Amino acid sequence: MAYFDVASSAPLHPVARQALLASLDEGWADPARLYKEGRRARLLLDAAREAAAEAVGCRPDELVFTSSGTRAVHSGIAGALAGRRRTGRHLIVSAVEHSSVLHSAESHEADGGTVTRVAVDRGGAVEPAAYGRALRPDTALACLQSANHEVGTVQPVAEVAALCREAGVPLLVDAAQSLGWGPVEGEWSLLAASAHKWGGPPGVGLLVVRKGTRFAVQGPVDERESGRAAGFENIPAIVAAAASLRAVRAEAAAEAVRLRELTERIRARVPRLVPDVEVVGDPVRRLPGIVTFSCLYVDGEALLHELDREGFAVSSGSSCTSSTLTPSHVLRAMGVLSEGNVRVSLPPGTAAEEVERFLAVLPGVVAAVRDRLGAPAAPSARTAEAADGLVVDALGKRCPVPVIELAKVIGEVPVGGTVRVLADDEAARLDIPAWCQMREQEYVGEEPADTGTAYVVRRLV
Repeated sequence: MAYFDVASSAPLHPVARQALLASLDEGWADPARLYKEGRRARLLLDAAREAAAEAVGCRPDELVFTSSGTRAVHSGIAGALAGRRRTGRHLIVSAVEHSSVLHSAESHEADGGTVTRVAVDRGGAVEPAAYGRALRPDTALACLQSANHEVGTVQPVAEVAALCREAGVPLLVDAAQSLGWGPVEGEWSLLAASAHKWGGPPGVGLLVVRKGTRFAVQGPVDERESGRAAGFENIPAIVAAAASLRAVRAEAAAEAVRLRELTERIRARVPRLVPDVEVVGDPVRRLPGIVTFSCLYVDGEALLHELDREGFAVSSGSSCTSSTLTPSHVLRAMGVLSEGNVRVSLPPGTAAEEVERFLAVLPGVVAAVRDRLGAPAAPSARTAEAADGLVVDALGKRCPVPVIELAKVIGEVPVGGTVRVLADDEAARLDIPAWCQMREQEYVGEEPADTGTAYVVRRLV
């Protein structure tokens, strides 16, 4: 099995495994106690904190360990908002943040706060000036990920941090995806990350609160981790997390060059090997190991299952792989195709031969899935004269069927004529405009319908 889903969770790094096993015998005692075993545990915890702080670029007393990256995000946002409550209750986030940030924003709104969600471009990046425009006198906190978890786009954190600092607003950075590659640049105020993203054990996160940042812990205050993370520290896991972070950083420069070449190979060759594919994410400002693409006329769940049978573990943001049957909020915010979405995230050490095998297998897998769904083999060349105003009833049909049905009939519409696709699948709102852009047709817009929504397309070619 070729594991190509390191953006979800990285395999345990060998150094992490060694550190975990070694510290099981040394770090089991209570680090708050003064006897020998407690002092030994405290030394391990302090050393891990110093190593992690060095990797982040902060002071050791600014960093605490949490039970997960999600907990670090939730605690960081809640504490920063509470600490600046006198300033106001306005929160700024980007539209493509990790769900942990967006869930915190929703909770803040439900509690009476206000939230501005900054849009991104088609590559998934925010415009720093958009954050500047969102800043208000009552803004308590701004949040921005360092790099996107689904498409790999690196965000302009340093530029946004400068704008926030000028306005006197703290910036929280979710650095989960990027911290293994290097420190986050810029004058940010808070930072959260998760060890399982860089090859550490699951269940260890870290939260950094810079000195001078107003912060009020929410919930019962615990005496451990400066009161910011309640509960007994999992010292063996923390030691393993810090050791693996140091290890991957030592390997990062060489691995970045190698993995970037492999992902660029995928980005360049997939559109040549597979027709009707959109490669998404910023082509330049991106993490080394992530490449994401979407395939027209493909059921994302079926595609992932077929690739799994061929020995490849990949991820997807397609609506048809989700229990909610709604597209990824990241792909939706970017306005790109969501159907048949595949995220390939390569772990350090990935062999070029594995990538070549993936590229050899992918065209046949996509073709087989499309064939089962009855997708058109090529754009229709039919030019019927009298089918203007055609209506396609795709009600009750899920991604990617509405787009398949549209593709089958577009050739029956005269140039300049329109077709209306009736659909009640949420993914159609994203995929039909994306199909129009790929096919050089005009997406006119939505119209109300008795059931579902009518998506209007005008044939241009």
